[in-house]
Amino acid sequence: MSDMFGGKTAAITGAASGIGRATTEALISHGARVVMIDRDEAAMARIVEAHGENAIPLKLDLLDPADCDGLLDAILGKVDALDIFHANAGTYIGGDLSDTDNATIDRMLNLNVNVVMKNVRTIMPHMIERKTGDIMVTASVAGHFPVPWEPVYSSSKWAITAFVQTMRRQLREHGIRVGQVSPGPVISALLDDWEPDRLQRAKDAGTLMEPTEVSDAVIYMLSRPRNITIRDMIVLPTAFDL
Repeated sequence: MSDMFGGKTAAITGAASGIGRATTEALISHGARVVMIDRDEAAMARIVEAHGENAIPLKLDLLDPADCDGLLDAILGKVDALDIFHANAGTYIGGDLSDTDNATIDRMLNLNVNVVMKNVRTIMPHMIERKTGDIMVTASVAGHFPVPWEPVYSSSKWAITAFVQTMRRQLREHGIRVGQVSPGPVISALLDDWEPDRLQRAKDAGTLMEPTEVSDAVIYMLSRPRNITIRDMIVLPTAFDL
């Protein structure tokens, strides 16, 4: 436990599992209060039970336009101000483009790209008014390399990489830092559609990492002095080859 983020309030989307949960728990361990934004009330309740009043559940479906538009009001209904916003929620499609369908593509692009842009647009006036803040986005190493076995997912993360780089330049004059963490394969719900044999081979080969190894990178990025922005940190399992 430390007081590195004492007095700070964060909001994290997709906070009930994976990287979102790991980052929630890491920030709380360093003194922050965290508004957990997720659809899974039961999972959020377990985090509250483990971490107490600094874990604040907020049930929203970000694919619902009303919930998405009301994000900032919902957050400020729970806390007085927002210092850190982590746009972490996302989904995954692997395989050949011909193996998916248009509805699944729409859902992925809406959550991985559109929702992120809308969320940042919604919360940034609050940070601009306060002249400070941190916006963090979960991207992917797939946003830096055209991964042929996941063309839709990789394209969504390339879009986010461009978005983060442009928004960093737009918001820096307001005292707001914008950055992304770009992990390689993480053991999380995003890998639920991997074949069991493929998943086991990856675990045995050491090409997967735990969500806490990504949250450690997020904490490092957020804890830099205000005159330093780490725009992107790529975090990979040592044995991962891309």
